[in-house]
Amino acid sequence: MKAAKPPAVPEDRRQRKARRTRDALATAACDLILERGPAATTVEAIAERADVTRRTFSRYFAGKEDAALDFVRRDGDRINALLRSRPADEPPLLAYRRAVRDWLADREDPAWHVRPRMRRLLALADSEPDLFAAYQRIRVDAQEESIRIVAERLGTDDTRDVRPAAVVDAAAGVLVAALRVWARAGGTDPGAADLAALVERAYDALTSEAAAATPDSTTEE
Repeated sequence: MKAAKPPAVPEDRRQRKARRTRDALATAACDLILERGPAATTVEAIAERADVTRRTFSRYFAGKEDAALDFVRRDGDRINALLRSRPADEPPLLAYRRAVRDWLADREDPAWHVRPRMRRLLALADSEPDLFAAYQRIRVDAQEESIRIVAERLGTDDTRDVRPAAVVDAAAGVLVAALRVWARAGGTDPGAADLAALVERAYDALTSEAAAATPDSTTEE
């Protein structure tokens, strides 16, 4: 049975204004970095394009890379919210996979990959050191929260039990691998054009390899 989508918490006026400001800064950062490159993009230019002050920028982001990759943080939060809502009796790896599936299938609030130029930005993050470092920080923070959620599902302590981290590192690693192939394909490989289908194939590959593993195949010669 499919889990219900987590209910949206209504935003008050102040929260809506803050979200619009954050989104404007993130969009400006993304646009400028793709137009000029990371080295030629300044925080001041981002703030000016978003029509806010430099001080306002600093209330939302630590740097231009964090602003440009804010979509990664936001969708990491969405995946974790969906993971929390999965049925309690669902195995953790399957729960994570289905949370990712529901994120990619959401038409009311589409995942970031369907937005213009996101493939280019993700490909750039794979080659620019500062963008890559910011991407890794955001991704690790999201995975740490996933680990806590899985630990709660298993009724265990993630500081003592390796299972939550093992599940999340494997499940999130599959998603990262699929995203890398999707970003690098750049629309030239029809087999990598559909991110949702690519993610499903990646998870199938993981589960197939796990099912095929035997004690003999993992024993050192």
